[in-house]
Amino acid sequence: MARGVSLKFKMILDKIKKTIKRYDLIDKGDKILVGVSGGPDSVALLFLLNSLKKELKIDLHVGHLDHMLRKDSGKESKFVERLTCKLKIPLTQAKVNIKELAKAGSLEEIARNARLGFLFKVARDIKADKIALGHNLDDQAETVLMRILRGTGLYGLSGILPKRNIAGYQIIRPLIEIKRQEIEAYLKRKKISPYIDISNLEDIYFRNKIRNRLLPLLEKEYNKNIKEILSNMAQSLGLDYDYLMRVTQRLMKGAKHKLNLKRLTNLHPAIQRLILRMAIARVQGDTRRITFAHIKELEDLIFNRPVNSVVDLPKGVSVVKKKSHLHFYLK
Repeated sequence: MARGVSLKFKMILDKIKKTIKRYDLIDKGDKILVGVSGGPDSVALLFLLNSLKKELKIDLHVGHLDHMLRKDSGKESKFVERLTCKLKIPLTQAKVNIKELAKAGSLEEIARNARLGFLFKVARDIKADKIALGHNLDDQAETVLMRILRGTGLYGLSGILPKRNIAGYQIIRPLIEIKRQEIEAYLKRKKISPYIDISNLEDIYFRNKIRNRLLPLLEKEYNKNIKEILSNMAQSLGLDYDYLMRVTQRLMKGAKHKLNLKRLTNLHPAIQRLILRMAIARVQGDTRRITFAHIKELEDLIFNRPVNSVVDLPKGVSVVKKKSHLHFYLK
């Protein structure tokens, strides 16, 4: 390997090791399930973690879900199979017809839920400690911009967290501080040709418009470092959000589907809103479709509406105001 190539390879490894240490992503002895789609990010993640396997004393297992969204998706599965065979890493794969499932809702949301559900099942079956995903710095910038344009709060501005617990499973993102161009350059130097999803080049999804049109415009006309700025903002706000969530979790200890109104109204509005969101999540499982308008309506319920008033929220969640408490339930 040429000295320049070797140096650049060491630089990207060093950056990932710093990210792992900064966010305490990996412990020695961890068994890590790596979600690999066959695209550049997940393939680079697999190779980089494999390079660090001995140093970090970790075991790797690959999970691949074929969404059956493209005609050549079977070829992508075969590519991942060959890749894991070459690296001598065990693989679990499955396929699901997302288009059939998406008849009842959003294609992107259903695909995401199917992918996470698959990874959670594999993690449980193989007793994995962590699930590693290939989100990078560009993904972070795109996500923050998307949420700003759609409207969001502190959690949304935190972007993609480097480490997050979802349904009892710990998700880690070791590439979150690595740029997409660094990943592509790394793969090129390693002479690895991942599968490219050509739909990412088309402006048919909101994220693609952000990626292909808005971010290049902001880089060219306003600030060439816009991606780093958005990523740094997300990191800073993520710490703020983490602290507030720890306070909220302490206050919510013991509470299930009922909130004491007197205690709630005595809290700072920032904590009140986090508690409302957490109460919704405990009933529904998440707050993905809960907007600022929903939270304002709940505040109106608390402070202005009479006893026995009800607010209906997305995904079948309802909240009724009683004399001494709010009751959250599924219809």
